[in-house]
Order: sequence, then structure tokens, then C-alpha cells
Amino acid sequence: MIDEEGFMDRAIERGIESYIQKQRAVSASEKNRARAQHARNLRPVSAERDHIYGDPNAPISLVEYSDFECPFCKRFHPTVKKLIEQNAGKVNWVYRHFPLEFHNPGAQKEAEATECASELGGNGAFWRYSDLIYQRTTSNGRGFPIDRLVPLAEEIGLDGKRFRDCLDSGRMADRVREDYEDGVKAGISGTPGTIFLNHVSGDLFATAGALSLSRLQAAVDRLLSDQTAK
Repeated sequence: MIDEEGFMDRAIERGIESYIQKQRAVSASEKNRARAQHARNLRPVSAERDHIYGDPNAPISLVEYSDFECPFCKRFHPTVKKLIEQNAGKVNWVYRHFPLEFHNPGAQKEAEATECASELGGNGAFWRYSDLIYQRTTSNGRGFPIDRLVPLAEEIGLDGKRFRDCLDSGRMADRVREDYEDGVKAGISGTPGTIFLNHVSGDLFATAGALSLSRLQAAVDRLLSDQTAK
């Protein structure tokens, strides 16, 4: 009798575990469908509006919504750069702002500062300035002193007075907010939030978190393969 009771207990436990696993699979599938549906609201990539690293005419864009004070974004930043460099002409990187409230005011002001760098020095200055912030911040909201934003601009050769005037005016806040609101519409809820888009086939899908280079490459290969098949 004892053995039979033990057997029944183990069978019940296996049944419960199987049910839980199936429910998790259903939940994950539903989340993926919802994420894909929201991603369709992604604002079209524009060379005039967006900050693009790599070939602007590449068939695939990795659109990242990011926060300069996010530690996962800090880790993700050089990984994406490697992906673009090893897929020259195939993939470009579109950077959009998504400063999280609990990382402000730092994340917000850093985002505005990169826009001032772009206004004064173009797309190249945007990326040089952004790279340095990610390299030097210790993250989590207070990782890079706001009073060092102007000296950092001067370090890359920008006019300090003009940069300070731009930053102090607060006029880049609307640009940052537009990116954030676009991200929300596309289903972004945390950082880094990434949407892969194939401009040729129209296929796209969303991912979240600081993915490894191998996983990013797999996503690119998948989109290129689907494009070829179509």
C-alpha cells in the first residue's frame, strides 16, 4: 500500500509539473505574439530623423530603445557595434532614446546631451559622444555626473559654449520624449528593447535584454534567410 501511495504521489507530481510547463509555454507564446503585434507600430526608420550606425541602406535595421544609465544597455552597446561591423552592408543600428524614470534626471539629460552633440557635430559626433558615456558611466541613475556633460562635448571637439546653451535650453527634451513615446507604442517596456526589421521583406520581430553576439547574429541570419526564401 505504501509503495502504491508513493507511486500515485509521484504520478500526480509529474502531472502537475507537466501542466505547469505547458502553461508556461502557452504564456510565452502569447507574450511573443503580443510583442510582435506591438512591434508593427514601430516608427519607420529615417536617415533624416534617426541616428544610424553602419550603412543606412542596409536591408536590416536593429532598432534599439535604450537608456544611458541602464547597466544592461552599457553591456549591450559594444556588442551591437560588433554585430554591425561583422555584417557590413547587411545590418545597421538605429539608436532611439528610452530613459527610464528611475534613472532620471541623469538618463534624460544624457539623452538630451547626445542630441546636442548631434546638432553641433552631426551623426558621427552623436555616436562618439554616446560611446564615451557608455564607457564611463557606472550606471543606475548617477553613473555619469551631469556637470561633466559639457566637458565631454569639448573632449570630442565640440564648442563648449554652444553645447551648454543647447543643453541648458531644454529644447532637446521633446526629441527624447518623442522617441520614448514611439517606443511605448511599439511595445517597449524596458531597456534595452530591440526590434529587428527587414526593409526588403517587411519582416520584423522584437527582443528584450542584453542579448549575446551569437543570439543577435542568429536573428540577423534568420531575417536574411527568410528574405532569400521569399
